[in-house]
Amino acid sequence: MKIFPYVLVLSLLSGQTYAQKKSSGYGPTVPKPTVSEIAYGKHDRNVLDFWQAESDSPTPVAFVIHGGGWRGGSKERLDRFADPNALLKAGISVVAINYRYVTSTEKPPVKAPLHDAARALQFVRSKAKEWNLDKKRIGAAGGSAGACSSLWLAFHDDLADPKSKDPVARESSRLSCAAVTGAQTTLDPKQMVEWTPNSRYGGHAFGLGSFADFLKQREKILPWIAEYSPYALVSKDDPPVYLIYGVPPAIGQNQKDPTHTSNFGVKLQEHCKTQGVACELVYPGLSKVKHENPTAFLIAQLQGH
Repeated sequence: MKIFPYVLVLSLLSGQTYAQKKSSGYGPTVPKPTVSEIAYGKHDRNVLDFWQAESDSPTPVAFVIHGGGWRGGSKERLDRFADPNALLKAGISVVAINYRYVTSTEKPPVKAPLHDAARALQFVRSKAKEWNLDKKRIGAAGGSAGACSSLWLAFHDDLADPKSKDPVARESSRLSCAAVTGAQTTLDPKQMVEWTPNSRYGGHAFGLGSFADFLKQREKILPWIAEYSPYALVSKDDPPVYLIYGVPPAIGQNQKDPTHTSNFGVKLQEHCKTQGVACELVYPGLSKVKHENPTAFLIAQLQGH
């Protein structure tokens, strides 16, 4: 069973990865995009790159959202979260997006990266005919904050506005699946400390500083939590999801890396089960693993296997 080593998971999820330290550009194993720096919105970070799979019929799409705490990172970290070569070989086109960080003026700040991801997804659907894409088969992948964004898209109700004058806004924001690495599955500080007592992540999503302040202000921001926390949005009509983590879970115990603990995955899987939503969870030590990594899951789901 091939599961990301713990150290690798930490490096690819942190805001200080080797790929980010490089000036720009994709790694040497990533093929050149078919088209690059395509604007899907007005902000200078509202851009995406697209790799077109060779096919006579419309192709599925892997939609990749980079990590970095919603405060850093870039689309050039694509191969940290999915294997573009394997996807293209399987006849699946690939998209990697940039988005606004939580330093924007949106309230709450997390609205910027999440709604940018939704807009980018709608934009990709608007290009279906031009890019030979199957609108009904789009799966997301990402790590850490990008994983949380992917789950938010998977569980959120459709943001399409059929009456909009903007043709992009009329497109669906729904996914057919999501496969994520080191995901924060909730943005509720109460759940976080119950699952992992030394939790410290998430306040910045709502413009709050310390985790103690995040917890103190929880009652005031419950409407925001209900709107932007993936866990709160799960319902029976949601698509299958896949979560992979670098260490085994220990519910109720302090974690070396509480921001990317598999405790998040255990609790989301339990919740998904009550709603009838398929949720595959992978971490070291499991005796049986159906899909060894996010790319394998995406290929299986998007090809209908």
